[in-house]
Formats: sequence, structure tokens, C-alpha cells
Amino acid sequence: MGSLWTLFCGDSDCPDSHSTDCGADLIFLTRPSSCINHVLTICFDILLLIMFFVTIFSKKSSKSSHVTASFRNVSSWQLVSAIYNGLLGLFYLSFGVWILEEKLRKARTSLPLHWWVLFMLHGFIWLLLGLTISLRGHHFSRPPLRLLSILALLFAGITCSLSVFAAILGKEIRIKTVLDMLSFVGSGVLILCTYKGYRYGDDDENDLYDPLLSSANGDSKTYNVTPFAKASFLSKYTFWWLNPLMEEGKEKTLEDEDIPKLRVDDRAESCYALYTEVYDRQKQSDPSSQPSILKTILLCHWKEIIVSGFFAFLKVVTISAGPILLKAFIQVAEGKESFEYERYILVLTLFFTKILESISQRQWYFRSRLIGLKVRSLLTAAVYQKQLRLSNAAKLIHSSGEIMNYVTVDAYRIGEFPFWFHQIWTTSLQLCFAIIILFQAVGLATIASMIVIILTVLCNMPLAKLQHKFQSKLMVAQDERLKAMSEALVNMKVLKLYAWETHFRHVIEKLRKIEDKWLKAVQLRRAYNSFLFWSSPVLVSAATFGACYFLDVPLSSSNVFTFVATLRLVQDPVRSIPDVVGVFIQAKVAFARIVKFLEAPELETASVRVKSPTADDMSHSILFKSADLSWDENPLKPTLRKISLAVKRGDKIAICGEVGSGKSTLLAAVLGEVPITQGIVQVQGTIAYVSQSAWIQTGSIRENILFGSALDNQRYQNVLERCSLVKDLELLPYGDLTEIGERGVNLSGGQKQRVQLARALYKDADIYLLDDPFSAVDAHTATNLFNEYVMGALSEKTVLLVTHQVDFLPAFDSVLLMSDGEILHAASYSQMLSSSQEFQNLVHAHKETAGSGRLSEVTSSQKGKVSSKEIRKTYSEKKVKTPVGDQLIKKEEKEVGDTGFKPYILYLKQSKGFVIFSVAALCHLTFVIGQILQNSWMAANVDDPNINTLRLILVYLLIGVVSALFLLTRTLATVVLGMQSSRALFSQLLISLFRAPMSFYDSTPLGRILSRVSSDLSIVDLDVPFNLIFTVGSTTNCYANLAVLAVITWQVLFVSIPMIYLAIRLQRYYFSSAKELMRINGTTKSFVANHLAESVAGVTTIRAFKEEDRFFDKNLELIDTNGSPYFHYFSANEWLIQRLETLSATVLSFAGLCMVLLPPGTFSSGFIGMALSYGLSLNMSLVFSINNQCMLANYIISVERLDQYMHIPSEAPEVIKENRPPTYWPTEGKVEIQDLQIKYRPDAPLVLRGITCTFKGGHKIGIVGRTGSGKTTLIGALFRLVEPFGGKIVVDGINISRIGLHDLRSRFGIIPQDPTLFNGTVRYNLDPLGRHTDKEIWEVLGKCQLKEAVQEKEDGLDSSVVEDGLNWSMGQRQLFCLGRALLRRSKILVLDEATASIDNATDMILQKTIRTEFADCTVITVAHRIPTVMDSTMVLAISDGKLVEYDEPMKLMKREDSLFGQLVKEYWSHYQSAETQTTTS
Repeated sequence: MGSLWTLFCGDSDCPDSHSTDCGADLIFLTRPSSCINHVLTICFDILLLIMFFVTIFSKKSSKSSHVTASFRNVSSWQLVSAIYNGLLGLFYLSFGVWILEEKLRKARTSLPLHWWVLFMLHGFIWLLLGLTISLRGHHFSRPPLRLLSILALLFAGITCSLSVFAAILGKEIRIKTVLDMLSFVGSGVLILCTYKGYRYGDDDENDLYDPLLSSANGDSKTYNVTPFAKASFLSKYTFWWLNPLMEEGKEKTLEDEDIPKLRVDDRAESCYALYTEVYDRQKQSDPSSQPSILKTILLCHWKEIIVSGFFAFLKVVTISAGPILLKAFIQVAEGKESFEYERYILVLTLFFTKILESISQRQWYFRSRLIGLKVRSLLTAAVYQKQLRLSNAAKLIHSSGEIMNYVTVDAYRIGEFPFWFHQIWTTSLQLCFAIIILFQAVGLATIASMIVIILTVLCNMPLAKLQHKFQSKLMVAQDERLKAMSEALVNMKVLKLYAWETHFRHVIEKLRKIEDKWLKAVQLRRAYNSFLFWSSPVLVSAATFGACYFLDVPLSSSNVFTFVATLRLVQDPVRSIPDVVGVFIQAKVAFARIVKFLEAPELETASVRVKSPTADDMSHSILFKSADLSWDENPLKPTLRKISLAVKRGDKIAICGEVGSGKSTLLAAVLGEVPITQGIVQVQGTIAYVSQSAWIQTGSIRENILFGSALDNQRYQNVLERCSLVKDLELLPYGDLTEIGERGVNLSGGQKQRVQLARALYKDADIYLLDDPFSAVDAHTATNLFNEYVMGALSEKTVLLVTHQVDFLPAFDSVLLMSDGEILHAASYSQMLSSSQEFQNLVHAHKETAGSGRLSEVTSSQKGKVSSKEIRKTYSEKKVKTPVGDQLIKKEEKEVGDTGFKPYILYLKQSKGFVIFSVAALCHLTFVIGQILQNSWMAANVDDPNINTLRLILVYLLIGVVSALFLLTRTLATVVLGMQSSRALFSQLLISLFRAPMSFYDSTPLGRILSRVSSDLSIVDLDVPFNLIFTVGSTTNCYANLAVLAVITWQVLFVSIPMIYLAIRLQRYYFSSAKELMRINGTTKSFVANHLAESVAGVTTIRAFKEEDRFFDKNLELIDTNGSPYFHYFSANEWLIQRLETLSATVLSFAGLCMVLLPPGTFSSGFIGMALSYGLSLNMSLVFSINNQCMLANYIISVERLDQYMHIPSEAPEVIKENRPPTYWPTEGKVEIQDLQIKYRPDAPLVLRGITCTFKGGHKIGIVGRTGSGKTTLIGALFRLVEPFGGKIVVDGINISRIGLHDLRSRFGIIPQDPTLFNGTVRYNLDPLGRHTDKEIWEVLGKCQLKEAVQEKEDGLDSSVVEDGLNWSMGQRQLFCLGRALLRRSKILVLDEATASIDNATDMILQKTIRTEFADCTVITVAHRIPTVMDSTMVLAISDGKLVEYDEPMKLMKREDSLFGQLVKEYWSHYQSAETQTTTS
């Protein structure tokens, strides 16, 4: 240290520790000309500078925006302070420059430095402080500003007192004494300026703004906001504000409501608002180009990034001071003190640098995580907002599974990135500092270490590129697998009905294998990276010591252990380089995907809606002027051609036409969903829309109907009556507060449709677009709805109704007949009949399907009308009081309390996991022991003259190389462990999900399952294996450091044992809260995913109702609900580490104190060097250990969450070997139902209550009944989607409950109620198992009226089918399902309302096809259209789960009290009204 002293102070002042007049004498310190006095003043200046930066970057009061008005007039104190301190600073600066110039002129050297450095630095800082505090103080928070001015007064006071004291003793006044006194006066003026010059407004005045602020932010409720929002300066830096939550977590298990809300600035709403504001500003400044999203995010958060960067810089500076202190410690231990009491100053300096290092690192990490949270929130919000506006062409590129991935995986990866961001440059800076220190220690040999470090980084370059490539491929593979999974999970009911689940599971397993391949590639690159950087210290020390040998640089304990300590401090940041690279690559790939999505084209819905209509438009609600519209924005291939249509206010328009003629597209065009390629489309007024396939949200029925509007009880009751929902609600356990499952799983098709109709009616819009809403309900309900709803409630509204029911057409003002994307005719019903041949064909087809001959026979014999009261009496038995059970949708499961090692054991017990893990852990332990042996060899022998340098270095090297081999084994074992466990966990999860019964899917929102197979699985794949080993590794390192300290200076045990006990207690205290916070974070994450999945599915309805803002607000709220536990979790992390670091700083300082207090020679200087080099990295290894433990505890929760769905009670076996049915079973098709009872859950009421009947082989059975009577449940029982509670079903002599599910379901044919198509080709959708030839498939397409539609497409059977079959109309999808049944050729065919979405003409052809193709089969038809079951052999009528009647249709119709008879009559009555219209025209 002497050389540095000489450089700074020169020889005259204090040449050496042997000088007699020099020392830590108080008089010497007070002398204004002494170097020690100057060093003290410079230290004060540096502290002031640090405090100045803290003040600048500390958060300004949230009320300050209202207070700035009081600064318009600068106060007199501010002026005085600015002028006085500005001049004083300038004088100091000028004086310093003059001294330097004089030195250079006279002595031609700038040495010694202390005079001119003192004046220039002091002048610069005083100028900075004086002007900033005086003129810009109102920009900063009050507490730190005042603290800064107090510190300035305190330091100026100390230096002034010392100068005055010296002047009195020496009886002389120097220029510095005068300047010190002037500085004291200046600091006094400064403090008056901060206290008197700034009026921060009275507190009560600020309070006036509080309610305004909160209402502006929509926070009218008083929330439990996080204490961080109002935490004091000291509390923020010590994380004291977190104590109340930690205490609560210790006393009880934390629940969602215990977690405070985020402060306003950190909420998604604020983050997104800031983002859009900055984005728009960039757009305005350069309208021609698209603003960069990355640049926008950086501009939003640049201040926070700089603040966290400042703390990162401070941390690097403090940590680099360690090796310099170590060198000084060795010198003191060898008895070479520079001045008296140096040993105590060293120990204090060591303690304070460690504390400062701790504070700066904690603030760096905390602030970086907070930036990450804000970026994640704004990206999630941006993705959600984007999907609400996404154009249809863009939807084909970004499927719902991918959009889900952007939020659950990509946004989270990007949110992790800011935490690692500063490590990119801090590691480089730390390496630079290390090289400077190394150069001082080993001179030119440093070049060797630099070469090795550069080579290591260069070797990493190609690896990083490869990793980037593989990471991108992995993401794509993950998307493909997720797309297939989400499709299979959404359509699980269909897969089970067709017995296709095994095939689909194999498809997913194949996709997972591809994903596995890329995962292995990514993990191996990470492993090589990790090995490269963990073994680099061995290579660096080998190269350096080798160079020392060849360059004859003497090795002593002082320089060797300065080198080792520097290397140990650098090795942890260097080891994290692969992680930084990995995170950087993941974030880059994820960001590119999100940016591509955010820049996708949007819908131009605004172009359709008219804001301020002209007089000409006032009378029209909807106006098309020769418009061409195309889904794929291709003017050459319009979906709708030459549409000209004017709809006046209050008009009722019916739209009919065959399947695929463009009816639904016309409604979509009114909504503005279809891009206009030519012409004009104008819509005026609010719209309510009812989609063809019902979209129902998770939530209560009431919430679904109100859809964001306020509850008006009278209007609400009226709506329920008009939609025939009153009776249905009485049957539900909680009435209209019953929770509906996702996509309305616990409602029948008709009930879902009526909830949709109720939602539209409650909206009270001007225009009603109804897309075939009556297809899913029975004839009676349809008539009722038509009269009450369309003609009654909507009598004064504009209505466009797509329908296939000709019976309703006479009541409309106008009928549009569509064909092939054009409006063929548009006129009233009577005009259409007389003028349009196509329309006549449609009506005649309807007559034929209605089977008018058979109907009239019966109706003529039956006179008199039956009153609706009687009808109601026949099917409404005494109302059953349903027991109040649980709601269907359960709260999401999460583990509670400390699960201990359970999830770890679960992870490790997969395919030899324990063995591989043990090998890896032992290898790491051997590596650590090898490192200690290396250093012990060096410590013991470095100062031994008997051992020559070559031998010393070779043994050191040999131990290093052997331990590096163990390291390689550890790294490869990690990859093997990760791959094996991932495969095993995924395959168990997949089998469990595919074997789960339908009741599981009915009560589990899709978002919950998807968040497990996306983000949780991604964490288990990528993060858990490496983190597990790193945790073991860093914890071993930490204990090794402590052990080395304790072995060399055993006195440390007095402090370290209580410290370890305290540390363990602290960690336990922390875990009780942190684990729950992490679990809540997991469950709240699926809320975000669920809401997104639902919104993607219902985006058309949301846009039609103009509810985008409400859904977006709900999304922001859910993001914050998820953000808050995460925020408190990572704060708790820092809370714990800061306390542990304080403990480790105490241990280290105590060890240092022992070394310097004990007489010289107690320890050899080699071992002192070794102990301190390990001790200095104790802080860092402790942080890495705890950080890894916390991250692992966080990640292992994903294993816990996967495990919850790995043990779902499964359905009956797919195949029961000893009970397999004969190959050609069923041969006859006879079905006997014996006292069948069904309930959906053990605690639910019976849905079918003792049904007994027999369907003879080859008979055509029609099943009829009101909506919700149990028809679909009976079909479910036949396929064993629900197992019988009592009774049985026997088919051809075999009890179906005794055979395997696959054997049962694969032998029956079904055309389900909801037609489902899968992503793929036409061929794949008809024959996914690939059992049929193209010829057979074309034959079937011809029979089910799809041949032309498929031939029109360029690729024929290879034509694409997008997700959910959205590029085919609803009717065409139903025809595909018929095609599947024709290909399967089963002896028993079930039609579950299969022709509901098909026009009458197509229906007639279909019925003929079914009659001829399935002539000798048993056909069971559930129908709402009476004609569909008129030619059945037998009709089964069900009401309220009981069999009401079962006989031939003609016999039933002749019975007075027949339910079937009533249904036929209702149908016949409105058929006849259509007939009379026909004859009159």
C-alpha cells in the first residue's frame, strides 16, 4: 500500500510507517496541509456524490405533480444559495486547476496528487450540489433531499472544525482554512434553502388531491395497497416495509386476499398507458415508419434502468475492493503496517464495504425485478388488447394456442430478462477491475489470464449462436405441441365419442418427441457452456502461474492469494454468463414472436359503423352499396359478391339459403368482421349479436346475461320470461347464480342458446343479428321464442335472422335468399313464392321433410286446440326440489404449507432420477474438495523455499484438471436427469389427462390445464434440472467457504455457529410466506390464461357488443392480481438475502479481526490469504446459494402443479382383455335399457330417473322432449361418458358396462350435437386413423353433399381445415360429421340433433342418405325438428329425466295426453300458418 500512498501524498508528508512524525496522530489529521486531512475530505466528497445519485433516482412523491405550481416563483433562499454555492464551487475548481498548472510548470509533474485533486473534486461536487439543490430541488423527493443537505452540513462542519482547531494550535491561517469556513456557511445556506425555500404544500392541501387521484385511477374502493407505496427512504433500502406481511405469513397460511395490491405506478393499467403514450408520441414524430416496440419499452423505463444500473456499478466497485483489502491484511499480519491502528481501520472498512455491497446488490436486483414485472404486465396487456382487434387473416397465422403461449411463456421469459440485463456489462466491468488488480499482483503474467478469458468467451460464441437456433426451433415445436393439445383438450368429448383419444395422444407424443429433440440440443449447449465457464478458473490459474514461472515472477502468499481471491470473486459472475446468454437468447426469441404478433394486421371495424349519419342515412340501419367482401382480403376471390341491401329501422329480415351460401358471413359483414374489397357498408346504431355456436363465459348465468350492464330487476325478469329461461333456472341448484363451466358445459345446447338470446335482449340494442338461434331448441320452445322474442320483445328493433325454419318466414318484412355468396332474391314471403323458383324449391323441400301426408291424417282426426297450460302440465311433473350441492367449477387446487421434500422426491423418482442426481451431487462435492486441496497446497507451500516453483505449479494444475473432469460428469448428468424426468412427467400427465372422465373437463377451466402443459411444463423442461444442480452446487460452495474460514481461524466458530442458527431461523421464517406467495402466483397466472382463452373464443361477440374496454379492464385487473404475489415474493427474496448478507459480513469481519489481533506469526500468511480469499466470496456464494434455493422453491411448484393433474381418477379401462366383445359386435343392433339412473356427480340430483325400454335391431328410434329433459344425457350413457348410477344398458346381449371403453365407443357411430373439425386436411378430418382409401372418401363426400365444395378447393382432399374448422360453415361441419359416420359403417348410429344447422333441402337429402345407407342399422335420433323423427319406427319421449311414453309415432299421436302429440301439434300449427300464406299468395 506504500507505493499508492507515495503516489498520492508524495514523500514529504508521510513517507513510511517508520517515520516518527507521521501517524494517526489527531494533530496530523487536523493539519489542513496534511495528506490524511485531504483523504478524509475526499472520502466525504465521494459519500456526498453517492448520496446525490441516490437522491436523484429516488422516487418523487406521487403528489408532486400537483405541487409543482408552487415553484413557479423561485424563492430568495434558492437564489442566495445558488449564487453563493455556485461561486464557491467555481473558485475551488479554478484554484485546483491553477495548482495543477503551477506543478506542471515548475516541477514538470502532477505528483503528488492530493492538493489539486482535492480542490478540483471538491469544487466539482460543491458546484453540482449547490446548483442542483438550489434550483432543481422540486424535482426530487423531500426526505432524501433534506438528508443530502444535512450530510453536506455535517461534513462541512467536521472539516471546518478540524481546520479551525489546527489554526488555533498552529497560530496560522491557510487558504484551505478560509475555504473550509466558507463551505460551512454555504452548507448552512443550502439547508435553509431545502427547509425554507421549498414549500412542499401543506399536507391537507395535498390530501385534497387524493380522492381525485384515486377516482381518476378507478380506485374508489380503499384497497389494501402495498406498504412499499408509502415506505420511507430507510424502509425501502432495508425492506423493512415487508415485515407486516412476513409476520402474517408466519402466523397463518396466506390467502389471496391477504396480499396487498400493487402501488398505482406498478399496475398494468399505468404501465400500459405509459407504453401507449410513448408509442403514439413516436408515431407522431415519424408517421412514415412503424415505431420500434423495444425502443418504446426502453423509453418507458429508462430511468429505472439507469438507477438499477447505478446500484449494479456500486456493487462491482465495492466487491472489487475485496482483494486490495486482502493484500493489506496479509501485509499487516506480516507486521508491515503503514500507520498505527491500520488493522482496525481495515476491519471496519471490510465490514462497511460488505454492507454497502449488500445494499447496492439488493437494490439492483429488486429494481430490476420490478422493471421485469412492469414489462411483463404491459406486454400481457398489449397481447390481450391486440387479440381483441386481430384481423381474420392474422388469426390464421396466430392460433389461439399460440396467443396463449405469448402470454404464458413468452411474456414471462421477457419479464425475467431485466433481472439479468445489467449482468451483461457488470461482468465485463468486474473482469476489467480484476485484470487491474491481477496486474498489480502478478505483473505481465496477467496477459496469460486475459488470453484464456478471451478464448473462453470466443469458444462460447458459436455455442451461443447454436443455442439461439435451437431455442427458436424448440419454441416452434412447443407451439405445435400446444396447438395439438389445446385442440384435443377443447374437443375431448368428441374424441371420446369417436374413440379417437388414443390416436390423438399418439399424435401429441410424436410432437413431444420432436420437442424433446430440440430440448436436448438446447440443454446440451447449456451444459457445455456451463462446463466451459465453471472450469475457466482452473484454466486461468494454470495459464497465469505457468506464465509466472516462465517470466520469473516471484510467487508469494501476498500475490498468489490476491490472485486467488480476485479469481474467486469473478468466477460466480463468469459462471452465470451461460445463464445470461441463455436468458438473453430466450428473451430475444420470445420478444421477436410477440413483436410479430403485435405488428399483425388489425380489423378495420370502425369503417363500418357510422358515427354522424347524414339525413339520407338516418332512415337506414344497415346499408350495403354494391359491396364485395372477402375473408382473406383477396379482391379476386370475394366471399360475398355484389351485395346491395338497405335495411330500414324496425325491419325484420330473414336470411335463408343452403349450407355454405354465405348467410353467417353476411351477418359478420354487418359486424365489420369481413374486410370490404369494394363498395360501401354502413351500419348505424348499437348491435346485439347471437352467434350460431353459443359462446358462454365461465361465471354465473346472471353474469352471462347482464354482460357488464347494471342489474335492473324488472327488465331482467322480463328478459328471462321472454327467453323461456324461468323453468330452467328453477331446476338449477343455485338458480341464475349457478356457476356455468367453461364454454357452458353444464347447460344443454338449447339452454346455452337461450342464455345468449337473453344476453342480447338485455343489451337493448338497435340492431339484432341472430345467427340461426332456434336450431338448438325444440319446436315448442322455438315457436315460443319466435313469438315472444322476435315478434314481441324486438317488435320495434331492426332484426336480421338467419334461419332454416321456413315456418317463421311469413312473419318477416322481407326474406333474403342467398346462394354462393350472392343475394339471389330479396322480397316479402309471398312475392318470393310467386317469383323465385329456388325459394319454391326450399319451401317444397320443407313440406316433404315435414311429411305433411302423415301429419294431416292425424290432425284431421284430432279436433280442438290444446291450451298451453295443459301442454305445460304434461311435461312438468311436480317440481323436484334439488338439494343444494357444490358449484360446478371448483377453486383451483394448490398445496398449502410446507410440502417439504415431497415435490423434489416426486421429480427425482422418475426413471433413475435419484441415481443420476446422486452422481451429479457427488461429482460437484469432489470438485469443491479438489479446489480446496488446490488452494491448501498453495497456502502451505508457497512460502516454502524447499519446494521449487515448477513442482508447486504442476501439483496445483494436476488437482485442477482432475476436479474439472468431475465437473464435466456433473454437467452431463444434469442434462440426462432433466430429460428423463421431463419425459416421464409428461407421459404420465398426458395419459392422466386423456384418461380423465368427462366430469373432470366439465368442472375444470381449460386455462388451468393449459397453463400446466405450457408454462409449468416449460419450467420443468428448461429450468428445474440446472437449477436443482446449481442449488446443490452453490450451497456446497457456501458451506465450503465457511468451513475453510472456521478451520483456519477456529475462533470464527464463536460467531459463525450462532450466525448459522440465525440464518436457518430466518430462512424458515421467510419460507412460510414465500411458498404461499409463489403458489398464489401460480393459481392467479391461470386466471390470466383462462380469461385470455375465453376472450379469444368469443372475440366476435365481445366486439359486436362493444365490450372490448370492459374485457380489457378485467384483464388488467387479473394481471395485477397475478403481479402482486410475484412482487411480494421477489421482495421477500431480497429481504431475506439482505439480512443473511449482514450476518456473513459480521462473520467475515470477525475472522479478519481475529487475524489482525492475534500476534504476528500465529497464522502463516499463506493460510491468512486462503481464509480471506474464501471469506471474501462468502457473501457472494451465500447470495447465489439462497437465490438458487429460492428460484428452485419457486420452480419446483411447477412440478407440484403438474402432479395435481397426474393422478386424476381415470375412466374405466379402454380394453378389458378377458371381456372383449366379438369382432363384428354388434351384429343385430338391439339395445335394452333397464332401469337406467344417471347422476353427473355423487352429490348431484339424478338426471335420468329409471328409464326402461328396448330398441329392436334395425329400428329407427326417435328421442324427443323439451330442452334440458335429458335426451343428450341418455346418449352420453350409451357411450359411457357418464357411468350409470343404477341399472344397465345391454347391446346384443352384452352389458356395455363390462367391456372396455375403446371396444364400446369404436363400434358405435355418432353425429354429435356440436360439429367439430380439427386442424389439418379434409382427409384427416374424415379419417384421422388413415383406414380408408381416397376412393372411399370421395364416395362418402358425394353422399353427404360435400363433394363439390371440396373439389372447388385447389388441394382436394388435402385442402386445409383451420382451427375449429372456421373456414367451413356450420352446416358443412355437420356434413363432415355425417361423412365420418358413413365411413365407420356402425350397426348402431346415433344422431344427436345432427341436422340442426342444415337447411331443409340438404336435410331432406341427408335423411334419404341415412335411410338408404343405414337401412338395416339401428338409428337413434335426438331431434328438435319433428319431421326428422316422423318416419321413425318408434318414438321415445322424455321429460325431466323420466320416460313419459314409448310407442310408434302414429299411435302416440292418436293418444289424447301424448307429449309427442303436443309437440307435433305445435309444429303443425305454425307449419299451417306458413301453408295459408302460400295459398293466399
